[in-house]
Amino acid sequence: MLPPQDPKTLERRAFLARSGLNLGAMGLASLLAQEQAGAAERPQPHFEPRAKAVIFLFMAGGPSQLELFEDKPKLTELSGQKPPESFMKDRRFAFLKGTETLLGSRRKFGEYGETKTTLSDLLPHHRDIADEVCWLKGMTTDVFNHGPAKIFMQTGSPQPGRPSMGSWVTYGIGSESQNLPGFVVLQSGPRGPRGGSALWSSGFLPSQHQGVPFRGQGAPILNLDSPAGFDQDAQQEFTAAVRGLNSERLKAVGDPEIATRIAAYEMAYRMQVSAPELMNISGEPKHVLEMYGAEPGKASFANNALLARRLVQRGVRFVQLYHTNWDQHGGAESLDGELPIRCKEVDQASAALVKDLKQQGLLDDVLVVWGGEFGRTPMGEERTPTGRDHHIDAFTMWLAGGGVKKGFSLGATDELGFGVTEGKTHVHDLQATILHLLGLDHERLTYRFQGRDFRLTDVHGHVVEDVLA
Repeated sequence: MLPPQDPKTLERRAFLARSGLNLGAMGLASLLAQEQAGAAERPQPHFEPRAKAVIFLFMAGGPSQLELFEDKPKLTELSGQKPPESFMKDRRFAFLKGTETLLGSRRKFGEYGETKTTLSDLLPHHRDIADEVCWLKGMTTDVFNHGPAKIFMQTGSPQPGRPSMGSWVTYGIGSESQNLPGFVVLQSGPRGPRGGSALWSSGFLPSQHQGVPFRGQGAPILNLDSPAGFDQDAQQEFTAAVRGLNSERLKAVGDPEIATRIAAYEMAYRMQVSAPELMNISGEPKHVLEMYGAEPGKASFANNALLARRLVQRGVRFVQLYHTNWDQHGGAESLDGELPIRCKEVDQASAALVKDLKQQGLLDDVLVVWGGEFGRTPMGEERTPTGRDHHIDAFTMWLAGGGVKKGFSLGATDELGFGVTEGKTHVHDLQATILHLLGLDHERLTYRFQGRDFRLTDVHGHVVEDVLA
């Protein structure tokens, strides 16, 4: 006498039999389809790329260039005095009222590397990469409030709803990873970034291009693991059955979102194996963990920076790291108290990422971007202790690897650090340049939506040829 069988197993097998679905044939067809598609069906760049992937280290809140990268002796000399009338007239700020005075930095600056790069005492580890980095000291933007400014940096528009840069990239050239999303988001800091999921949204692009947030602790993605008692065989049967049904529906209606749904099911299945292995950094050599300051099992920017390297090694195209609380207005969020904490959290790991990519032979193929949504004003706020307001007219970012010049600095500001005097780089210019380094023409990378063609840079932007190696 045969042993009794689980009714759920009987129901599942009966369902599959009635559906006429041959699991072996479906599995083979899926593998063959992937093999045949491969690189041939992957979107191709417009021209030969210099970089294959991007890691964007985003300092959410607007780090102060005047405490980190810009030594302004004249500002220190005039600290406490009224700024020139032109600084305040007909200009909007987030908090300044027009009665504030100039604020000199209290940080100590030095020149480092063969390039004599100016850095403050808050970034000691950056000294090790001074000659590897391409500095953009003439950055400008249009938006002075955090959420809209972050969205503007990532999507080219201050309003939510547009595709993010990572989505445009995977739409333009796809991903080399079969087992992980092409666009991954990692977060650290006391809270999430203002703007939330709009920062990694696919907007009106197919949803398969949306950024996928990975958690720093526990399961990498919520609900990725199978429920208790749901074995691998059952899951394979379920996935194959759903794929078959979705494929039939796709043939019938032609909705591209069904194709996205099919891909999502299959990616989730593959990620059940690949994601936990990826997130387990305990197998990294001890000297690598120490170089980053990473601690296995702990949520931190250091761990995320190391994970970013592991992600691009596995073919992920765009990795976005957000580290929050760079908004030092004064009071509890002071330049003397809070800013050093933020710098200590990211300085070592940011430098380690560049050094590690170089040691691994990856830096030439990976573009690293570091910066926030805007800078800080030369005027202090009327708070105790004082801090700086948001500033859109001048701030600093840096690039490394991926086809940009090493030890090169573009842009300069006036003696008080208020405005750019040469080498101005607008946010749209940065976006155009990042796409260019990936082999994409920002004017040709478009998507038709609601009757017109959209692009990341809207109708603006130009490639900053000066920074290209």
